[in-house]
Amino acid sequence: QVQLAESGGGLVQAGGSLRLSCAASGRTFGSYARAWFRQAPGRERVFVGGINWSGRSTEYSDSVKGRFTIYRDNAKNMVYLQMNSLKPEDTAVYYCAAGPVVEGTEGAYGYWGQGTQVTVSS
Repeated sequence: QVQLAESGGGLVQAGGSLRLSCAASGRTFGSYARAWFRQAPGRERVFVGGINWSGRSTEYSDSVKGRFTIYRDNAKNMVYLQMNSLKPEDTAVYYCAAGPVVEGTEGAYGYWGQGTQVTVSS
């Protein structure tokens, strides 16, 4: 069974940092792009950033550019989201996803995790 599982969410004060992890099991995703999305209460799920299969190319939404960093370890089948300078508006459930290429739309990804809550207090 193919699974993606996020971890590392929690409560943090504004200005703080968190690192989210996404573990893959059931198959290897070394040739897949990986991405992070987030969904705030009452809002749609939106693209946060993505990384190509090799890790040499990343994309970020304007709202997180310069604060968040995505990186991956293909040997461990893992992808990470390092979040710095967190703001209350970063509060959301964060999801990892896997698909053929990095795109900003949900439909591009065939594999999803269950999500992890990130709450940033002011």
